[in-house]
Amino acid sequence: MAGKTMMRFGMGLGSAVLLAGGAQAQQSLLPPDIVPETQSAPVAPAPRVQAPVVPTPPVIAPRPLPKLSGEQAALLAQLLGKDINEQGLRFSGKAPPAPADNDALVRAALDHAKAVRAGRLNTADFQADWALRPQPYDPYPSFMQAVQADRLGQWFAELPPPWAGYEGLRKGLTAYRRIAAAGGWKTIPAGPDMGLGAKGARVAALRQRLAVEDSTVSTAGDTYDEGLRAAVQRAQRRYGLNPTGIVSTGTMAALNVPVATRVRQIMANMERWRWLPSELPKDRIQVNIAAAVMTVFEGDQPVMSMKAVTGKPGGGETPMLSSSIHSVVLNPPWNVPAGIAKRELFPKGMGYLKANGFRVIGEGDSARLQQASGDTSALGRFKFDFDNPFAVYLHDTPAKGGFSRFDRLASHGCIRLEKPNALAKRLLRDVPEWTPEAIDEQVTTTTKTVRARLNTPVAVYLLYWTAFASGNGQINFRDDPYGWDAKLADKIENRSAVQVASR
Repeated sequence: MAGKTMMRFGMGLGSAVLLAGGAQAQQSLLPPDIVPETQSAPVAPAPRVQAPVVPTPPVIAPRPLPKLSGEQAALLAQLLGKDINEQGLRFSGKAPPAPADNDALVRAALDHAKAVRAGRLNTADFQADWALRPQPYDPYPSFMQAVQADRLGQWFAELPPPWAGYEGLRKGLTAYRRIAAAGGWKTIPAGPDMGLGAKGARVAALRQRLAVEDSTVSTAGDTYDEGLRAAVQRAQRRYGLNPTGIVSTGTMAALNVPVATRVRQIMANMERWRWLPSELPKDRIQVNIAAAVMTVFEGDQPVMSMKAVTGKPGGGETPMLSSSIHSVVLNPPWNVPAGIAKRELFPKGMGYLKANGFRVIGEGDSARLQQASGDTSALGRFKFDFDNPFAVYLHDTPAKGGFSRFDRLASHGCIRLEKPNALAKRLLRDVPEWTPEAIDEQVTTTTKTVRARLNTPVAVYLLYWTAFASGNGQINFRDDPYGWDAKLADKIENRSAVQVASR
């Protein structure tokens, strides 16, 4: 309505100007506060249009950079050259030369400290489903104190994330860079599966390959014996494969991944550790998306673990995020996302929908699907709710067969759990009305939907770990199903190159 009124006003004004003649046209050029003599009545001055006031941003004085002593400058240059490699901020094992100028050297140290503590990426580098964000970190105050107290070495040592997982990867990076410097490993030639009793050049090549990562493997001989079979099983477990002891297609593919790819994989996972807070809640749930495993921590110790099914590549990726589980929904209905309903369910026809407990809500293009609660519901009997912008959650499933697979990336983004009943009872154990018996009765004798709220919300982290150290220091690898490792390693390298160029 306001727009139409303004349009009419504008049209009337334009017509008046076009119709005005001689003196009137001249009068229109007079300043608004001067009344011509021929005008019989005073005209109110036209309002003056005030230019918008743009606030002047405050001038922030540059912070003074300390003047380093000669010994401090030499130590800082040495630490930078060593730490850039150890912290996985460059793929190349060769660190750029440290700046010779005092101020440039200090700025390089501050930039390095921020990258090690809070990650190398800038905000623009994060894609939407990398929803973990590092905490802000300003290294300037602690650096100034370290210079004044002459303890730069200690300052450097305290920069990395304080997690054993990060430290294990840091040591692993050194080991795999050493392997790369020695020439890496040779590709095992293609051929038939290898198992007990096999002989020949491919078996000898297998021994050589396994020995690079496993020092207990004997490289002598070309026979596939029990010792070699045990070594293959160890490798299969490290790669998240079925430990059959038979070298088939999947094992060959994992063994033939180049060492350079493994180095970049470790770099990417070290960066993800930097996105976590410096102190995690002692009671929490962690899901490794890539390995499809959920672990419950209490008192910072793992107390429960189970298989999971996570998002499939190519549109169903499970996002990385952190949140808190606030309630358990018993006997949840499934409100089908519109995309899934349109692509996968509506095309199957009304007969299928009715037989599987779906009802159509609404009409036409706005119609949506809801599946009734019960044993056939895609969410099973349990749903674990936590706030997030992706509408993902942990839940039960009637399709238990998926947990027997080693490749368990098959969902639309949510996380299916192998033992949801056990998790629900653990989370609700301090809620008096939800005893284990009450939970069992609710999910076995009725399909009524009930929301059971936790007395204390539990933190949940959805993480993407494709490289991690085991207790003995060996690095375990998983496939990079989403292709996130390669993307992240490239971003780390590019940002590091930009920072060096800007010195």
